[in-house]
Amino acid sequence: MRNRHLLCSALALLPLYGHADTLAQIIRNGSVSGDIRSYYFSKLYGAPTKANEDAYSLGGILNARTGSLDGFSAGASFFTANSLGTHGSDGKNVDTTLMGIAPSINALGQAYLQYQMPKRLLIRVGNQVINTPWMGPRDSRMLPQTFQGVFAELQPLPGLKIEGMRIFRWKSRTSDNYYRDNLYYPTNYDEDPLYGVKKVGLKADTPASNGTLAFGAQYSVMGAKLAAWYYNFYQFANLFYGSAQYGLKMGGVTPYLAGQFLREWESSGILQNYHAKLFDQEGTVNTTLWGLKAGVKISHANLFFAYNQLNPHADSFGGGAIVSPYGNYTAMYASFMTNNLLAFGPGHAWRLGAALDAWQKQIRFLAGFAHFNTNYERKTDGVYLDLTYFPIQVKGLSIRDRVAIDNGLAAYDGHSYIYNRLMLQYAF
Repeated sequence: MRNRHLLCSALALLPLYGHADTLAQIIRNGSVSGDIRSYYFSKLYGAPTKANEDAYSLGGILNARTGSLDGFSAGASFFTANSLGTHGSDGKNVDTTLMGIAPSINALGQAYLQYQMPKRLLIRVGNQVINTPWMGPRDSRMLPQTFQGVFAELQPLPGLKIEGMRIFRWKSRTSDNYYRDNLYYPTNYDEDPLYGVKKVGLKADTPASNGTLAFGAQYSVMGAKLAAWYYNFYQFANLFYGSAQYGLKMGGVTPYLAGQFLREWESSGILQNYHAKLFDQEGTVNTTLWGLKAGVKISHANLFFAYNQLNPHADSFGGGAIVSPYGNYTAMYASFMTNNLLAFGPGHAWRLGAALDAWQKQIRFLAGFAHFNTNYERKTDGVYLDLTYFPIQVKGLSIRDRVAIDNGLAAYDGHSYIYNRLMLQYAF
């Protein structure tokens, strides 16, 4: 009888042992990664009416992810940025785009549960990084912006990827939590330390944003890349974006040609109901952008010419300006670090650019020249230089210096503007 009781007790404990083994396996198969960042930004204005700005920050990101159990896993990321007392007591003359004016930011940047079938299906729920043409991390500052919602990715055929998402809240690059706003809301809306905003006249009593619904598809085949996206930025704009690129590989040389098109519309959203103005123009969202890009890739080099046209529209918000609630603009071919048609409004721009990887890929050099002729900012030229060093002695370390020099920008009384970003990063 005693042996029978012992046997029954042992059998009853087997599920617990199995559960413990499963939990241990999930933890064992997990991963930890991240980066440490030390950034110094400076803005030098060549106009007596504009004070110079700078900012320093030390921080980084710590990512933790569990192993997979029948396709399910979880992940979390801790974000931190610290000015180390360099902002001063009043926060004046600070480049607020780096990390705002708070002495520190500490946030749970990501916290999600996901289900994945490798190369087939991904469903992720929670706080997460999302990367699409007009809704992405904008990871050029201390911390990326992240989004709260549901994201799904399906790969039904080789070369075809279909994505969809419903986003409810977001965390900007200078925020410490998730909020129902975007970059058209004023700083400190609902106590959100939001910087880098578009000043369009929205007030603290403006209704909160309902987020975004978006769907997109990408297809790659035989040197061709096609993409199409639809975004419903609820209460702000509907956006359609399409792009196509074809490259013909001929030995070590690959010439390529690309085109893009964007259309936006909205007649009864927050921007209209609350009489928001951009470039002193209010009205419906009515945006038309197109662009072309031609270039050639040779071994470790890439040379290209790009052109964008943003058509003016009368009786429209910003005279036909792009509405990008989360600030994304790098999808435009002729944009670069400081100059883009999202900031400058209707008009046209062209850009010459080059990229080179050298010295066993320890050096990456980017250079470019751009010219903008727009209705509201008039004419401006910009030079961009970007040098990154990846020392092979320390894997994961990079030292990067980015410099943009603008000339003739109307907002700075026609004087030069120099923006320098020194970025030290160690990824692990």
